Amino acid sequence: MARIQIPLDALTSRLNLSSRLEGVNSQSLSTRFANLRPISEFLNFSRLSKPANFGEVQSRVNYNLGYFSSNYVAVAIMLLIYSLLTNPTLLFDIVFVAVGLFGIKKLGGRDLELGFTRATTSQLYTGLFVIAVPLLIWANPVATALWLVGATGVSILGHASFMDKPIDTAFSEEAV
Repeated sequence: MARIQIPLDALTSRLNLSSRLEGVNSQSLSTRFANLRPISEFLNFSRLSKPANFGEVQSRVNYNLGYFSSNYVAVAIMLLIYSLLTNPTLLFDIVFVAVGLFGIKKLGGRDLELGFTRATTSQLYTGLFVIAVPLLIWANPVATALWLVGATGVSILGHASFMDKPIDTAFSEEAV
């Protein structure tokens, strides 16, 4: 049976994803949110329109991903917070592990001495692992992560493809 080959490099080069992702790690948080566009511009319903063809979709997505990048990061963060709030078991497990690791680190390598027993650091890590992993499996983080990827992708790509470019940008591209 012949394998189907999907040219991923062709898809990523058309959307210019590699150059967009290069600057993500080099920017600080304050720099990232310094160019946050106003909500009135981000949700300008008068600029929403159906693209005529796939070429126009690509053009809009390329423009809007660069122009509204900070807004899209904010949307992704809001969806992440929403997904954690709607999955309280996962949220509890994350907080439980964070507090447990903080508490074990706070001991500074010393044993935890309770009145009737003594627990080494290794035993504390093992206990944390034994409690946290079944809770994590029960919380179903894979479904939450897949929902987050899907909701973020649909929201961001939907907005980027239906939000028309400003008029002045469209005329400046035609002149070139």
